[in-house]
Amino acid sequence: MVAPKSQTTKFALKLAAIITIMAIFFALVLYYAIAEVFHYSLDLMGYLWLCLVFGLVLLLSGFILIRYYAQRLIYRQIRKIYQDVQGLEQTQGDRSPITTDLNALTQEVDRFTENRQMELATLKDREAYRREFMGNVAHELKTPLFTVQGYILTLLDGAMKDKLVRKKYLQRANKAVERLIYIVKDLDMITKIEMGGLTLERESFNIIELIQNAFDLLEMKAQGKELSLVFNKEYKDSIMVYADRERIQQVLTNLIDNSIKYGKNSGTTEVAVDHLNKNRCLIRVTDNGEGVEQKHLGRLFERFYRVDKSGSRAVGGSGLGLAIVKHLIEAHNEKIYVESQFGVGSEFSFTLEYAK
Repeated sequence: MVAPKSQTTKFALKLAAIITIMAIFFALVLYYAIAEVFHYSLDLMGYLWLCLVFGLVLLLSGFILIRYYAQRLIYRQIRKIYQDVQGLEQTQGDRSPITTDLNALTQEVDRFTENRQMELATLKDREAYRREFMGNVAHELKTPLFTVQGYILTLLDGAMKDKLVRKKYLQRANKAVERLIYIVKDLDMITKIEMGGLTLERESFNIIELIQNAFDLLEMKAQGKELSLVFNKEYKDSIMVYADRERIQQVLTNLIDNSIKYGKNSGTTEVAVDHLNKNRCLIRVTDNGEGVEQKHLGRLFERFYRVDKSGSRAVGGSGLGLAIVKHLIEAHNEKIYVESQFGVGSEFSFTLEYAK
């Protein structure tokens, strides 16, 4: 037991002094009472010296006894509280010594209470996020499922006899199934990343070439909105980075695809590769689309989070694209950023390590 002695010592010393003074006072009163009642004269100086010695002995013994029993009493009373507080916060091997210092105990309880309040707030936030996430998952899955069910039931009700209707409905049902597969694959990838099951195969490659590949892949989709996919300048030399080529390709494709979905017709998506420092570069994907309001920026990378609260799925996608981007970049131990101004456009950027 470690017990700060200052407070207990002061308490014991004060109480012992009070008892000693009272004892000496009553001894003097007793002296005068004996002298008056029995008309008996004692040696006053000798009696005073006797009272002084008695007082010192009483003070010392009283101080020791009071201090000991006070500490013991306090220790017994607070030990369980203190152990419970520490037991909830630490493992047995990490526990600090029990103290009888009431100020220290008060601070410990206050700190414990504050930590628990923070934990409760975090748990409430997580529970709210879980409910929202489950609702989003249910919504994302039920839309294509109900679509498939609707087309199949229509065919079973007699539309199957019409070859043109049958082919059209089967094609639409197939698209809904493809969307389901797309959502499940994205969910599976996020789960693997979060559980550490995704292995990165790092290699050196030219990031400019990879960006051009993403442009080529999404060229037809961009032309559908008369949207231009361009570099911010002409890159004559290769810029070699060290990362998982396939995963960074997915990151670039998701970001550029996202800029096309939310970009305005005849708009522009511009990609730049900036020198950040001697070890890293910064890849920026900028569009002049509709932009995002400031209140939504902090949640853009959440799974299934959509700025459009009406629940419209007109732009398609699984609702997991940006969440996957964030997880893949963080799996590389890199950073991703977003800036946006509503009505002006958005810029997503992430860092990559240069190849050595």
